[in-house]
Amino acid sequence: MFDKNLICVTGLPRAGSTLLCQLLGLHPEIYSPGHSSPLNEALRNLRHSLGDSTFFASQLDLNPGLMHQRLVSAFQGFTRGWFAEAPEQWVVDKNRGWLRTIELARLIAPKVRMIVCIRDLGQIFGSVETQHRKTLLFEFPDHLDPDTPSTRANRIFGDGGIVGWPLRSIEGLQDLQGVDLYPHLYYLAFEKLMEDPVDAMNRIWDWLGLAHVKWDPNNIPVTPSESDSHYRMKYRHQTFPSIRKPEHHRIAPRIEASLAQKFRWYYQQFYPHLLPRPVPQPGGSAPAPGQKLPPRVP
Repeated sequence: MFDKNLICVTGLPRAGSTLLCQLLGLHPEIYSPGHSSPLNEALRNLRHSLGDSTFFASQLDLNPGLMHQRLVSAFQGFTRGWFAEAPEQWVVDKNRGWLRTIELARLIAPKVRMIVCIRDLGQIFGSVETQHRKTLLFEFPDHLDPDTPSTRANRIFGDGGIVGWPLRSIEGLQDLQGVDLYPHLYYLAFEKLMEDPVDAMNRIWDWLGLAHVKWDPNNIPVTPSESDSHYRMKYRHQTFPSIRKPEHHRIAPRIEASLAQKFRWYYQQFYPHLLPRPVPQPGGSAPAPGQKLPPRVP
């Protein structure tokens, strides 16, 4: 069996996951490499490979229950081996893919904890645009059309875009029927992490059931970050010895309004104060807002 406590760090790009991994590593009971891991992809590819094997399929006729239990044990053994170098009981694995494989994570590690990093979508786009202007002659790894901000926004927030697909995965979490996700999910707002990082981390320690750790936001160890050349320097993952509140990014009002409209469910759930106020109708009350999703934030 998998005898570690797994913490999956996931969520939206440009929402503080790299910093969070850096801060999780400050706790003496947590092993946090600080960068993205291919563990999630390896497990998914293994499942796909076995699922496409006709020889494996023939084994299911013998005893499907036993075969499934063998797989559970094998996947847990693979995951245990992945963290073989970690003496700590808690281990961190960072990958946005965990958002769409939470059921797999819970099967391998029944007590898994998943921290989902979120941020105002307009500021995510503004962060990407700011970095793009610094690297204008570097092509995006996914070959985004570089002609206009609106074109880039449509691609980035599309269903297959670097922000769009994890957004859809967050939305899809509510559709898991008969699964109690509340003990396993924690949504961490980038803005709160920046405003009061000590309090934000204390709340996470409490949620994990760990003792608080004293640390100085102006003096933190720098850990290895991502291979930014893989992303053509468009989505930087730098770590710093102190927490610096980022600048507020100004984006085109039309793009900002489009994001709020297209992802209204997201703003209703996490940033209702950023939604434009409804305009009262002549001779009547203001139009009713869309149905608010049930809260899922611990």
